[in-house]
Amino acid sequence: MQTANLSLEHLIKQPKGQTEKAPVVFMFHGYGSNEQDLFSFAGELPEEFFVISVKAPYPMQPSGNAWYAIYFDDVNGKFSDDDQAIESRDLIAKFIDEAIEAYPINKNKVTLLGFSQGSILSYAVALSYPEKVKNVIALSGYVNKAIIKNGFENNDFEHLNFYCSHGTVDQVIPIEWARETKPFLDQLTIKNTYSEFPVGHGVAPQNFFELKEWLEKNG
Repeated sequence: MQTANLSLEHLIKQPKGQTEKAPVVFMFHGYGSNEQDLFSFAGELPEEFFVISVKAPYPMQPSGNAWYAIYFDDVNGKFSDDDQAIESRDLIAKFIDEAIEAYPINKNKVTLLGFSQGSILSYAVALSYPEKVKNVIALSGYVNKAIIKNGFENNDFEHLNFYCSHGTVDQVIPIEWARETKPFLDQLTIKNTYSEFPVGHGVAPQNFFELKEWLEKNG
């Protein structure tokens, strides 16, 4: 599908029978993947949604892309490049504005759907810029408070709604990290749903059916 020349490469799927500005789902893939990955879900989502699957800005060798680097060393173990993550957070926020200008989408019905690293960025964007987002579907991620804008606690989150899910045997992001999400969102009085599934770092079929039903009700 041909796309507008915006700041991030992306794929789009237009809704069927569109007569006015459509609700939109922005998709953000995980570390080492690309815009094709989550786009495979597009045909299964409610047909009234405009879908935009976005490619992360940092190329990896030999293939794939990342929203920010992950380093491995003997001293710190595995850790994230939070500066790069903050750059990507703001790049996504800018991209949302560009897409609203370029495509027939409803700025008041924006859903972010992220997996793993894309999920972590979706949390950061929504909590830093809640005025840009209505819903977040956060799959196999966690809240990294270090990459959320300072003073985010004072933002107006009244309209936000989160669907969060995680695999109980996730070998990449520990389930314990994900279990901190609901209490964190509850403390901010943000509407949220949290589910667990007996899988690793991935999306089980029953997980997809549940998030699709949630989107149909809340999109």
